[in-house]
Amino acid sequence: MTFFKQSLLTLSIATILTSGLHSQYALAQTSDADESGLETITVTANKRSESIQDVPISIATISAENLDTILAGGEDILALATRVPGLYAESSNGRVAPRFYMRGLGNTDFDLAASQPVSIIMDDVVMENVVLKSFPLFDIQQVEVIRGPQGTLFGRNTTAGIIKFDSVKPREDFDAYVQASYGSFQTTSIEAAIGGEMGEGISGRFSILSQDRDNYIDNLADPSSRNDLGGFNETAFRGQMLFNGTEDLEVLWQVQGRRLDGTASIFRANIFDQGSSKLNGNYKRDEVNFDGNLRGNGFDNNPQAYESYGTTLKIDYDLGDATFTAISSYQQADGYSLGDIDGGFGSGETSNPGFIPFGAVTQDNLNNLRQVTHEFRFASDTNEARQWQLGMFYFDSSFNVTSNDGSFGATTVFHENDTWAVFGQQSYELSDALTITGGVRYTNDEKSLVVGDQNVGGFCLVVDFLDCEIQDYDPIDVEDGRWSFEGSIDYKANDDTTLFARYANGFRAQSIQGRDVAFEGAPSVADAETINSYEIGAKSDLVDNTLRLNIALFYYEVDDLQLTAIGGSGNNTALINAASGRAFGYELDLQLVATENLVFTAGYSFNDTKINDSDLKVLPCGANPAFGSLGNCSVNDPRVDTYFASIDNNPFPNAPQSIATLTARYSIPAGDDGEFFAFTDWAYQGETSLFLYDADEFVVDNQFEGGFRVGYENFAKNYSVALFGRNITNESNVKGAIDFNNLTGIVNEPRIIGIEAKVSFF
Repeated sequence: MTFFKQSLLTLSIATILTSGLHSQYALAQTSDADESGLETITVTANKRSESIQDVPISIATISAENLDTILAGGEDILALATRVPGLYAESSNGRVAPRFYMRGLGNTDFDLAASQPVSIIMDDVVMENVVLKSFPLFDIQQVEVIRGPQGTLFGRNTTAGIIKFDSVKPREDFDAYVQASYGSFQTTSIEAAIGGEMGEGISGRFSILSQDRDNYIDNLADPSSRNDLGGFNETAFRGQMLFNGTEDLEVLWQVQGRRLDGTASIFRANIFDQGSSKLNGNYKRDEVNFDGNLRGNGFDNNPQAYESYGTTLKIDYDLGDATFTAISSYQQADGYSLGDIDGGFGSGETSNPGFIPFGAVTQDNLNNLRQVTHEFRFASDTNEARQWQLGMFYFDSSFNVTSNDGSFGATTVFHENDTWAVFGQQSYELSDALTITGGVRYTNDEKSLVVGDQNVGGFCLVVDFLDCEIQDYDPIDVEDGRWSFEGSIDYKANDDTTLFARYANGFRAQSIQGRDVAFEGAPSVADAETINSYEIGAKSDLVDNTLRLNIALFYYEVDDLQLTAIGGSGNNTALINAASGRAFGYELDLQLVATENLVFTAGYSFNDTKINDSDLKVLPCGANPAFGSLGNCSVNDPRVDTYFASIDNNPFPNAPQSIATLTARYSIPAGDDGEFFAFTDWAYQGETSLFLYDADEFVVDNQFEGGFRVGYENFAKNYSVALFGRNITNESNVKGAIDFNNLTGIVNEPRIIGIEAKVSFF
């Protein structure tokens, strides 16, 4: 039995035994809202606790209950995509390395060293590497989606925004829960937590997650077996100890870990007909035809395995009129994915499904990822009109990535990144109605790349059929220092409505991409991009505090926009800079307490993005000047030098033009102690271009997913049972594509129907 399952069993037994001692203290669930009004939501977007209605930033939150619904049935962090207006996410790396986009701004780079303009903050720690960003979500108190640049308080690589996760923290009062579910494809999930006072001035909390799904996809190329791919086994834990034995000092120590053994992304060959983005007859959700990594070839049908561990120490010290906060963290991760990238069987005239020019199987290993962060800040703690905070930040990261396609062999590149910054922010209440805020940050960022072993064990070097050779690459070192600024005005028009205006400047640090070295290409470097963002908005609690309506309108310009040119016949991955890019749009968030028992939420976002660079061009969908190939898709862009596509005036890749969300919760009282409830959630994604170039096959539109939860909750005995469903209409939505070889696509998760139960103890 693994350590994780032993810990889970121990926790479950302890919870059940301890419940007998504490059941007399069980309380009904409560809320900050009154019986018929809106809940007061507290956020920490400015690194201090404030009402969401008082912060001059466009913010959306996801409550713990809604998050449980979204993540039901074994969903991972990608389930947040389109669940908040303006937020999108996708991945071609299975359950690791998610790519986030906010207000249309993101990065399509699939390399394990890719940088992103959406920062993931987990319990006050930045998760910089794409693998760290995928840590499972469980025992979460709240999610904050903070839109727009956050360069002053959170630093570089936040030009699009931040997703901030806060786990449930230890407290003196005992509490515990166990939640278990079972669903389609033998999907099981067990989540549990226990916490309370451990001694005088010491509280603790331990939480754990275990998820498992059986394989459900048949690989037709392996007739001796069935149910070869699609499953996973994932376990994660978090332990916390809070020391607050003195009135002025509070120390929180946290450790967490994760282990994943599953299936890499499922690439499906030729599931589009030329000239159409609709799925064709080659697509079957529960069937593929892979030859690149059969069990008989020493592989295990698209395997993926990752481990990560970390620890964080946070100190808060009350200085009287100010507080001192220190946060130090260490994170590490290792793992690999192997995928049949061409998505099919064979090559040439005998390939299936459809024509596949040549086979492609790629394995990427992340080795020895180490991330160290330190943050120190002083912040005012008074009721005066002037509030301030000052701080400094240090970041150090190193890792290596080994890529192997089976022909060229294995090539390893080494990455290092060092960053330091100083920052400050100040706000001043000019009157009871008017507050102004300003902030500044200076960041120095240094990156390096060293090429290690090349083409180890490569068939290419043996036959020399592509003139492949070992190149002598000099180390690459880049360094840049930038200022970031922000200023905002917050005006309370009346007791119900606040108006705000905000300007923010930020930058995404320069990037180095070394993946092309594995395929006889040179490393590429992108200069730092800078953003200037302008937004105005209004936040209102109306109709006797039963209707919350928040709206923000934005416009931003990005200079030296960092893009990733993926494609051509070799599936190259090169960093490029566009001269500029611009976007405008708006977000609308609504919550309505229609009756005491009926609550709605709704949201809508619109983004219009455009690349501005008349000289920028890319090779689309397998185009190859050496072989006279224009590619295998219907390109609508002007051709440059016959083969290249001009991407001037194109939208940003993976930038949905519109996102719409809707949830509804209805409850029926069942005596004095319980209720029956029904909850449903829906998300819509509008027109989205998957690549830098415009092609009929790679623009999707009108995609949606829905979910539900129906059940019973008893407040006196603190248990609930429910039936749930995800993707209940079993939509097959295209979430990505591979364009270099054939018309390969990636689709969303299948419909999951299941049952869950939860029992809590206080």
